[in-house]
Amino acid sequence: MSKISDTQQQQIAEALAQRRAELCAEIRTELERSGHEHYADLAGEVSDAGDSSVADMLLDRDIAIISRQVEELAQVETAQQRIGSDTFGECEECGEEIGFQRLLAAPQATRCINCQSQHEKTFAHSGAPKL
Repeated sequence: MSKISDTQQQQIAEALAQRRAELCAEIRTELERSGHEHYADLAGEVSDAGDSSVADMLLDRDIAIISRQVEELAQVETAQQRIGSDTFGECEECGEEIGFQRLLAAPQATRCINCQSQHEKTFAHSGAPKL
């Protein structure tokens, strides 16, 4: 069971919503900057996506120019789904608390700082996502 209070969960939910909006704005900018008419149309779809998964929509289109943002957006959207669960804030590796400060800084984090450090050492050269 998570030790994160309802107030802290609300702060993290707000941070996730803010990061989602920032990523969508970055994606729209990149799509518009590309100069491709098709990508400009996609930029409009990103604006209109609302609560639907922008990451799923864009991954379906396999847009390489925005792959980092799409990957992070998918992680943010997953964290938004997790935040209401009893396990939110627990490390997926060891089951210990991730910690409010870490979640506030990286609300999509799924590992505590110790497991994350170990994960980064293990997969440093594999290109695995850093959460």
